[in-house]
Amino acid sequence: MIFSEQWLREWVSPDLETQQLIDELTMAGLEVDGATPVARQCSGIVVGLVESVEPHPDADKLSLCSVSDGTESFQVVCGAPNVRAGLKVPFAKLGAEIIEAAGAKPFKIKKAKIRGIESNGMLCSSEELGLEESSDGLLELFPDAIVGEDIRSCLQLDDTSIELDLTPNRGDCLGMIGLAREVGVIARKDVKPLDFPMPVESITDEFEVRISAKDACPRYLGRVIKNINLNCESPLWMKEKLRRSGLRSIDPVVDVTNYVLMELGQPMHAFDLAKLEGHIDVRFAKQGEQLELLDGKEIELTPETLLISDASKPVAIAGIMGGMETAVSDQTEHVFLECAFFAPLAVAGKARSYGMHTDASHRYERGVDYQLQQTAMHRATQLLLDICGGDAGPITEAVGNLPEPIEINLKHSSISSLLGIQMDKKEVRDILGRLGFGLAADETEVLRVSVPSYRFDVSIEADLIEELARIYGYNNLPQTGGLGNQCLSSKPESHIALSQIRQQLVALGYQEVVTYSFIEPSLADMLFPEQHGVSLQNPISADMAVMRTSILPGLISTLKYNENRQIERIRIFESGLVFERSGDEIKQTAMLSGLVSGNKMPINWSNNKDLSDFYDLKGDVELLLALGLEADKYSFVSAEYACFHSGQCARIEREGEVVGYIGALHPAMQRKLGITGNCYMFEVKLAPLQERRLPAASALSKFPEVSRDLAILIDSNYTSSEVLANVRENAGEHLTDLRIFDVYQGDAVAEDKKSLALGLTWQHPSRTLSEDDINTIISKCVNGLQDKFNANLRN
Repeated sequence: MIFSEQWLREWVSPDLETQQLIDELTMAGLEVDGATPVARQCSGIVVGLVESVEPHPDADKLSLCSVSDGTESFQVVCGAPNVRAGLKVPFAKLGAEIIEAAGAKPFKIKKAKIRGIESNGMLCSSEELGLEESSDGLLELFPDAIVGEDIRSCLQLDDTSIELDLTPNRGDCLGMIGLAREVGVIARKDVKPLDFPMPVESITDEFEVRISAKDACPRYLGRVIKNINLNCESPLWMKEKLRRSGLRSIDPVVDVTNYVLMELGQPMHAFDLAKLEGHIDVRFAKQGEQLELLDGKEIELTPETLLISDASKPVAIAGIMGGMETAVSDQTEHVFLECAFFAPLAVAGKARSYGMHTDASHRYERGVDYQLQQTAMHRATQLLLDICGGDAGPITEAVGNLPEPIEINLKHSSISSLLGIQMDKKEVRDILGRLGFGLAADETEVLRVSVPSYRFDVSIEADLIEELARIYGYNNLPQTGGLGNQCLSSKPESHIALSQIRQQLVALGYQEVVTYSFIEPSLADMLFPEQHGVSLQNPISADMAVMRTSILPGLISTLKYNENRQIERIRIFESGLVFERSGDEIKQTAMLSGLVSGNKMPINWSNNKDLSDFYDLKGDVELLLALGLEADKYSFVSAEYACFHSGQCARIEREGEVVGYIGALHPAMQRKLGITGNCYMFEVKLAPLQERRLPAASALSKFPEVSRDLAILIDSNYTSSEVLANVRENAGEHLTDLRIFDVYQGDAVAEDKKSLALGLTWQHPSRTLSEDDINTIISKCVNGLQDKFNANLRN
């Protein structure tokens, strides 16, 4: 929320400088994000009166003006299209200075000749004063502005726009009245009561209102105002207050509703009465209903959406935005003004589900005072009548199921035990009273506190104590050490901590990244077309609308981001949950994913420039699998899967169960995504990785090892894992090591064959293995390879 410091001081005037006020607000839990002056620094600019206007003799678009500063008249050449006699405007006299930015050199007004005519000063637009980014003409001041008065005093330009970053529970501070209440408590100052003349009901016209959704809309007020004049303009003071609060002036009706929004925190809306039919009904949408909104977007409404409708059609999304068909226009003569209280849960998330966020939805989602609607309606009516004229009818009200008032018992002993201080009972009553809390009962040790209708965040005793701590000052609370029983949790040896897996990857040169669990639907469909992600009802944005079914889209997006910034070598990993729908439930699985691209080694004079390949990544994954001392249970099987290259993809199996995939990104996907470098990636379930076989001790054999090498010719389509599994099956229980130490494909073997060189090592625990023992085992291994793979020994 952005607010004007001067506007705040109209409600309550604390004895605090601007920076002190900012600090106090922040320490009270209303964090200040920033503060900016409302206008440029300037001097020598006064209210000027244009006495006469004549055409410039040598320029069609310039005028010769006689301008008075209250004591004398000056000739000024002006090119603004709206200059005219009788107009009061900012007049920069000779010697006036305007500083366009902090630290910049001042722009000084000097006597000049424009097309041969002397000009003694400058008439200013709002852009030149720094009030707006652009302007089409002079800033027209209000008629009762005092000629000759300093413009900074006239427009109260010694002001600061302060931006608050409010937490979602403090919806009561989204209006000046709530913010003033907080400052009044902090500074121990009284807040000015809201005082304005009540509007006169000069007609009896009413428009019927109904509430079908009584829980979602506990209160709805409407009022008919006829014969308004929309050709008038909002007063400058209102435009300025809105501008300094981050809102631009649109037309008198919208400006009035926005002014009440900022002043009281109550959203309002105005309909063109002539475009409404029959009655107003607050109900939920029907399947298939559509509505064109004020921003021109046409949407299809869902049954969970709360609507404002007339007898024949929807006219607005309740608490979010009005419809175009019933919008107020230049031709509008009669309006229907609405003011309502919508339950926060009925509005929460609905704006985001349609890709919107409005000032009204921002407030209704956090909770609006359900006792404020009558006051807001009277305030808006009187402002509208003052600006546009017209005749107001009586208020028509419909009431649903209003919230029940809340009362909370506050024990004085709880204050001291939770805050560590003895707070005087009188001070407790004063703080709570200034915050708007009532005292239903005041006993010796217990206060019965009634919660005001605008505080949706207070429901238990701890909430009241937090309010006391805020106002008392967190810095004033004593620092005490916490006391509590501490016990160390046991860590089973059979479980590998995620931190250990992360450390292993970091040691291998990877960097951990954290990406969103929400991803772009089109990217998810491209990479994993057979997996259907869980769609979000209220996504943050359209490109974060589904829950990820894999971590890889996030890693690929990270690769693309870094490639675009000339990062050539990338090794990243991430652990987290993926989400898939299983019937009516959403299944969450912890996964570990990694991606490599670019060179195998960092660029260095002693390193080669070989690119990373499939086997580099496979080696890293095998090291992770070895952490559990069960690497022999895993196998890599050629596969085709999702976005992986069909010729360079393998599924990772553990005793027949698929636990992950590894491979290269498909070239077609690389081209679509604009990725130029090589890209290899893996994704495995985290649970099997974290299982560890407990080590078992056994006596070392005193007898020597025996090693033999085998060279076999085999069809090239067989994998190494198949060959090794067959050899292990036939090599006996005393085999201690088995490895492939050479692979050959070339002129010396047939084109569809390959030569594998195997190294086998045995060791018996109680005797030395004889030559006959080894020859028997070798024969069995060779026969097994011949039977299954038609392999032959290579000479």
